[in-house]
Amino acid sequence: MTDAETLLWRHLRNHRLDGRKFRRQQPIGPYIVDFVHFGARLIVEADGGQHLQSVHDLQRDAWLRSQGFNILRFWNDDILLRSDAVLEMIWQALRASPSPPAPLPRGERGAEP
Repeated sequence: MTDAETLLWRHLRNHRLDGRKFRRQQPIGPYIVDFVHFGARLIVEADGGQHLQSVHDLQRDAWLRSQGFNILRFWNDDILLRSDAVLEMIWQALRASPSPPAPLPRGERGAEP
């Protein structure tokens, strides 16, 4: 991982951000994403200069969005120098995403197999 990814992972791992579970270096379809929260359908990418105007990234993001994911991309410099602002944006995106429905109480689930 890059320095920026390491710093960001330090804040996202072990439910440290709003009690939410993120995974890192997660395969989704033909791609590997830096960080993902499956419940919120949120992908967080840490980008270096090689991602500037990348056609591959545009295609990748379009496919991931077609699968229902929201994608946040941050430049490595922003993660390293303005990590509080980056974490605030991630937190806002988590809060804006719909929560998965809570399971029904046992008596209301219907017939048990």
